[in-house]
Amino acid sequence: MFDIPKTMRAVVYRGANDLRLETVPVPAIGANELLVRVAVCGVCPTDIKKIHYGLVPPPRIFGHETAGTIVKIGGGKTSLPVRSYSSKSVLKVGDRVALHHHIPCLECHFCRHRAFAQCATYKRTGITAGFEPAGGGYAEYVRVMPFVLPGVVKIPPRNTFEEAAMLEPLNTVLKAVKRLNLLPGDRVLVAGQGPIGLMFTKLLKLRGIRVLATDLLESRLQLAKKFGAKWTVNLSRQDFLSTINHQPSTGFDAAIIAVPSDAAVQQSLELIRGAGQVLLFAHTKRGDSLPVDLASICLDEKDLIGSYSADFTIQNEVARLIFSRQFDIRKLITHRFPLEKTADAVALASHPAEDSLKIVVTQPT
Repeated sequence: MFDIPKTMRAVVYRGANDLRLETVPVPAIGANELLVRVAVCGVCPTDIKKIHYGLVPPPRIFGHETAGTIVKIGGGKTSLPVRSYSSKSVLKVGDRVALHHHIPCLECHFCRHRAFAQCATYKRTGITAGFEPAGGGYAEYVRVMPFVLPGVVKIPPRNTFEEAAMLEPLNTVLKAVKRLNLLPGDRVLVAGQGPIGLMFTKLLKLRGIRVLATDLLESRLQLAKKFGAKWTVNLSRQDFLSTINHQPSTGFDAAIIAVPSDAAVQQSLELIRGAGQVLLFAHTKRGDSLPVDLASICLDEKDLIGSYSADFTIQNEVARLIFSRQFDIRKLITHRFPLEKTADAVALASHPAEDSLKIVVTQPT
């Protein structure tokens, strides 16, 4: 059905800030594996950090927010039954799919505690375009290994590859929201209104939560209102702590820190009321530290928690949100780059312009 070449183009990480468009072999696949022709791959901050700081050894092909078309199934098959967390499906050559590069074992100590991102199986990357598996979405084809097949989601006919590529980032946000002890009508501060912050704002709005959104860019605050924020504060004009003036004196029930700002963490601990929660979502650099009033944790029963990566057990819920367009994720995508301009896409995502939000790398389908 598909004419598969022997070689392909891929953007190869060769070291810190060194991305090169190269010709590499199309990945060979084994029994019960998929070969997927990539259509769209989102640019993710976690990959950006690895690229900029040289955090992992080269060579690698990054990109994990991936959607494309199944062009081959290993073992000469044209279809493959797959059981996901809560349903069964049959994957076929020609299916348009969203991919999920991490899947937990569901049996270990961490999985029993639903700490899936700490599972040893989860830490393995099950999608590659060559070299050490690293997602591979910045290439024309990727190999999908059997252990991550439960995370593959078929794309409904009316939906786009771009929507499907956003399942993984929205999953990470919904997982974080589920960590918070919130009730309808509660008040939550969301610090940062980039793509991730806007996802938080919208998901919280859908749950009946009142959101105060903060950012340095007025354009993003205007978008935050469209995504459901009840209040907004431009921190380039107003001190962070003065945001309390926009709320009753009882403060916030939670704060979500969607930017790597230590000051925002400390000040949020002051802004939340007793038994409130501060959730860290962007502090992924090892070695960072800051002073914390431990009495606020003990006496005031405030929680300082984190959330990292996705939870494939909620993948169907995420798919319903996006594919029904209850959450119209298309409004977040502002810039599209061809594969050969991936380095430019990463550069823009690293230093956002006022009009840039979610950035994707696209290929002809």
